[in-house]
Amino acid sequence: MYEDLTIQQKVGQLFFIGIAGTTVDDKAEALLDKINPGGICLFARNIKEARQTRELVDALRRRSEIELFLSLDQEGGLVDRLRRIITPMPAANLIPDSQTAGRFGAIVAEIVRILGLNMDFAPVVDVIDEKRETSNNGMFSRAFGRSAVETAELAGAFLSELQKGGCLGCVKHFPGLGATQVDSHEELPTVNVDERELRSIDLAPYARLIADGVVHSVMVAHAAYPNTGLQEQTADGKLLPSSLSKRVITGLLREELGFDGLVITDDLEMGAIVKNFGIGEACVMAVEAGADMLAICADEDRIVEGFQSVLRAVESGRINETRVSDSLTRIHAAKALLREPVDFDTVRLAQLSDSIGRLKNEAGASRA
Repeated sequence: MYEDLTIQQKVGQLFFIGIAGTTVDDKAEALLDKINPGGICLFARNIKEARQTRELVDALRRRSEIELFLSLDQEGGLVDRLRRIITPMPAANLIPDSQTAGRFGAIVAEIVRILGLNMDFAPVVDVIDEKRETSNNGMFSRAFGRSAVETAELAGAFLSELQKGGCLGCVKHFPGLGATQVDSHEELPTVNVDERELRSIDLAPYARLIADGVVHSVMVAHAAYPNTGLQEQTADGKLLPSSLSKRVITGLLREELGFDGLVITDDLEMGAIVKNFGIGEACVMAVEAGADMLAICADEDRIVEGFQSVLRAVESGRINETRVSDSLTRIHAAKALLREPVDFDTVRLAQLSDSIGRLKNEAGASRA
């Protein structure tokens, strides 16, 4: 599928970007033509009304000669990009059991497909147990369950039904942010767990779900794990974030856990990355580490800088073209799982919105 692309087009496929507005205006068209991204993620700034959202997604699809991942972060609770057009969804930590989690995933999938999208950056499989729930890291309400076993069970049910419904999921944030003390949107989190705790708690849901064959996409966190053998350092002694670490992505995720699906970085514009590495070098390092797609979801100048940096690295030989081809193969395999959007249907959206309201009430009553 990708053999006939130019090297610029091939590099563009490694990028998962955002656009600024609610339509594909001249500025968005210019950005899309320059980058030829493999995926586009929508945010609240792009989603004002249901029909407008579907028209935006359809326009994005028409604009691209190569099939796009068209995603959003639809977790529920604090991370609910659809709250303007659908009853606000429950947070993951309110979901009481796997049956409810499965219903939740099925509803989200149908809503997403009616809006023309084909992917959801969910579920969160970070483990928040009693020991970790007081941390000020923004993760508490976003995680399913209260233990590694419960997280895997509930998140797995959500993911399975989401994907049965035709929406590709993406588990996050590998190898685990449950024990972090800070929010990676602002600074690099240091996860002060030892090897035993990381493996027995944080990695356990990934190991189970990957072994079950339900995971097709993983998002890698920006975090440091200094008390484990995973941690790498840069030449000047900086702790290397997991999203830029070959030991984490290639060594742990690919080789040890046996995952050969799509690996996406968390948004590389986060302060944890930009402050320490700069967007261009971070993109190159992430590809070198084994990431398939690089998320840059807001600033157009940074999207272009990241793209140009990776392109220069490929043209100079710093990144081997075989390395790019490996990622294109995995991108193609994941895109082969995507389904066409269903017809836009305002009546069905209203019914699904009511279903979310009922599920939220049931979940709240059960957890109370």
